[in-house]
Amino acid sequence: MNVAPPKFGSKSLIGASVLRKEDNAFIRGKGCYTSDIRKEGMLEGFVVRSPVANGSFTIGSLDEARAAPGVRLILTGEDIAHLGTLTAMGMRPGPDGEKAPYRPIPVLCADRVRYVGDAVAFVVADTLDQAKDAAELIEVDYDSDDPVTSMTGALDDGAPLVWPEAGSNTAYLNTHGDAGKAEAIFAKAAHVTKIDFIQNRLVANYMETRAAIGEWDADANRMTLTCGSQGVHGQRDIIAKGVFGGDVDLRVITPDVGGGFGPKGFVYREYPLVLEAAKRLGKPVRWVGDRTEHFLTDAHGRDNTVHAEMAMDENGKFLALRIRLIADMGAYTHQFGVAIPFFGAMMATGVYDIPALDFRLTGVYTNTCPVDAYRGAGRPEAAFLVEKLVDACARETGLARDEIRRRNFIRPEQMPYLTQGGRNYDVGEFEACMDQAMKNADWAGFEKRFEASRANGKIRGIGMSYYIEACAFAGSEPAYVQLLDDGTITMDIGTQSNGQGHATAYAQFVAETLGLDVDKVAVIQGDTDRIPTGGGTGGSRSIPLGGVSAYYAGEALAEKIRKLAADELEASPDDIELIGGEAVVAGTDKAVSFADIAKAATNPADLKADGEFKQDEATYPNGCHICEVEIDPDTGVVEVASFTMVDDYGLTVNPMLLLGQVHGGVVQGIGQALYENAVYDESGQLLTATFMDYTMPRADYFPMFSFETRNVPSTTNALGIKGAGEAATIGSTPAVMNAVTDALYRARGITHIDMPATPQKVWDALNG
Repeated sequence: MNVAPPKFGSKSLIGASVLRKEDNAFIRGKGCYTSDIRKEGMLEGFVVRSPVANGSFTIGSLDEARAAPGVRLILTGEDIAHLGTLTAMGMRPGPDGEKAPYRPIPVLCADRVRYVGDAVAFVVADTLDQAKDAAELIEVDYDSDDPVTSMTGALDDGAPLVWPEAGSNTAYLNTHGDAGKAEAIFAKAAHVTKIDFIQNRLVANYMETRAAIGEWDADANRMTLTCGSQGVHGQRDIIAKGVFGGDVDLRVITPDVGGGFGPKGFVYREYPLVLEAAKRLGKPVRWVGDRTEHFLTDAHGRDNTVHAEMAMDENGKFLALRIRLIADMGAYTHQFGVAIPFFGAMMATGVYDIPALDFRLTGVYTNTCPVDAYRGAGRPEAAFLVEKLVDACARETGLARDEIRRRNFIRPEQMPYLTQGGRNYDVGEFEACMDQAMKNADWAGFEKRFEASRANGKIRGIGMSYYIEACAFAGSEPAYVQLLDDGTITMDIGTQSNGQGHATAYAQFVAETLGLDVDKVAVIQGDTDRIPTGGGTGGSRSIPLGGVSAYYAGEALAEKIRKLAADELEASPDDIELIGGEAVVAGTDKAVSFADIAKAATNPADLKADGEFKQDEATYPNGCHICEVEIDPDTGVVEVASFTMVDDYGLTVNPMLLLGQVHGGVVQGIGQALYENAVYDESGQLLTATFMDYTMPRADYFPMFSFETRNVPSTTNALGIKGAGEAATIGSTPAVMNAVTDALYRARGITHIDMPATPQKVWDALNG
C-alpha cells in the first residue's frame, strides 16, 4: 500500500516520552521469569553434553545412574526415536535450481555428535544436584574423529566432514544479482577496489539464560510449555507439528523475558525434552541453562568471511559490486540459519545507486555451535561490507569519504528505487542525514582534535557509516482489545516483549484512540490460549505492524463505545467524545463512565474489537553514524571518544523507548567491533565459553552518545513507522571500524584490521 500517514498533534500520546509501565515491577524485583516459577512436585532436568566436537558414541549401562538418589528418568536418543527433529527453514534454490538438503538438529543425538555441547542424554531428578550427580555416572564412550572449525578450511580437499554422507562440507550455494552484467562492467571499469575481511562470530549473552518448564495433563491429553521466547506461536507450531508430529495439544506460555536479540526466537532441544519427560513422569519438569551452556549451545551470530570488489568510473561513480561470501552454519542447519546470509545479500548495495550486483554465497558446515539470526540478522553484515568497501574506495580514489558517498547516494527523486538486491526503497534523504550528522559530530573540526591527540602521544581517527535496513517485512500482526467492567482495557497481541517496552508502546496506541491514560491499558502477550496466531517479535516488526493494528483495534472499540454511550445518553454517536475514561456529549456535562458502559452492555461482543494492519512491503529505517576514536599506541587500547547518530525512523512513537533501543543497539555494535569474539581451537573446544574469556562491553567504556532523528515517514506503513529495534547495531559497527582504520592509516598507513580490534590486535598492527 502507498499511503500518506496521519499527523499526530503535540498533545498526542503518539510521539510522547511516556514512562515505561514495566519498570515499576522490574526495579522492585517483582518480575517473573521462567526460572522464578515453582510448580507443585516439579522435578529438575539436566542435559548431558558432548565434550568432543566430532565423533561417534555409545552409551553403556544406565543402571547405576538410574538407581542414583532422586533420579526419576534418563532419556537417550534411542528412547525418543519417535520424536521428530528441530525444524529448519529458508533454504533457497542453488545455481542448479535445486535446494540443498537440511541437516536438522535431533532432540538427542543417536550415535554421533557434531560439536562440543551436542546433546547426548537428559537426566531428570528431584533436584538439579541429583541430576548432575547421576549424569556423572553415565558412561559415554566417544570414538573421536578430527573436527573442522575453520569455515575456509572446511572447503579444503581432504578436510574432515561434519556430515560424511554429504561428501563435502558445503551446506548450500546461492547466487544473487546478475553475474554476467557485473562481469562486463568490471572488465571496462576505470578502477576496481578490493577488500577481504572476517565478520566475527558472536554470542548473544542476554541477561536471562534460557529455561523451560514442561507439564502434562493426562485428562486433557495436553502439554504446556513455559519458556522465555520471542513469540509463543512459532514455538508451539514447530514443537507440536515438527517434533511431536501433530499428535499433541500444546499450550505455550512466555512470562517475562530478559533479552532476546534473535536467539530466543528459536526452538531448542530442551523444550521438547521437558515436555516428553513431564508426559512420562506425570509431573512438571524444569530445565534452567547456565551461562556456559548458553555459550556452548544457544545459536551464535554472524561468522562470515568476505571478499568484495567495487567497480568505478574515473569519477568514483559506483558501477558494479561483486561479493564472494562464505557463511558458517555450524554443525546443523538451524531454524533460520540458512536464510540469514541471503537477507544480507538483498541489502548488499546499501544506500548506493549501484547498477549491477554479483553475489555468490557459500554456506559451510563446521563442528561448531549452529549459527542463526542475531540482532539485525544479515543486515549488519551487509552494512559492514558495503561501508567498509566504500571507505576503501575513497582512500584509493583520493576522494573524501563524504564526497564519494554524495556521488553515489540514491537521491530522493529516484524513489521508489528498486535495488539490485530486490529491495524497493520508498523514501529516504540520505545526504541530508549525513550532512546533519557531520555537523553534529563537528567533522570539520576533527583535524584540531587529531593534533591535540598527537601532542599527547595518542592516535586519533574518525569514521562514518550510512546504513539502511529492511524490517517490518510484509505481513500483519492482529491485535485484540476488550473493555472490562472496571473501565480498563486489555489488549492481546502475538508479539513478545524481551525488554523493548511493548506494554508501554502498545498502550500508547490504544489509549490514544480511547482518550485514556496508558495505565488503564493492560497489554497481554505470551499465551497461545489467549490468541490463536501471532508472528512474534523479530525483524523490528512489533511496533510497525503490531502498533498499527493496536491503533486500528482501539479505533474500532472507540466506535463501539460511542454507540453504546449514545444509546445511554440519548445522543448521536458523532457527538460523543471519549475523555479520561468517560463518554461525554460534546459541549454538555452529560457523561457516562467506561465502567458503567461495560456493566450495562448486554452483548459481550460490543465490548470487544480487533484490528489488523496488513503491510505489503518492508520499511527502511536508515541513518548516518559517526564515531571518533583515540588509540594509545603503547597499549593498543581503543577508546570511543564520541559517537554521533542522525537516524530516520519514520514516526517516533516514544522518544524515550527509542533512545533505549538505540543506546543498546550501539553498544552491541561497538561490542562486535572492539571486544566480542567467539573462538574455537582446532580440536573444536570453545575457548571463549565464560565471561573470563569473552569480553562484554561495559558502560564505562563509552561516552554519552549524540542522537537525533530526521524522520521521513514511510509510505508503506499506515502510520509512517519504520522500525528501530535493530538499526543502531547495523550502523554502529562499520562506523567504529572505519574510525579505527582511519586512525591506523594516519599513523602507519594500515588499511585493514579485522574485528574485534582488541588491544593486542591493534598493538600488533602498529608494531608490525
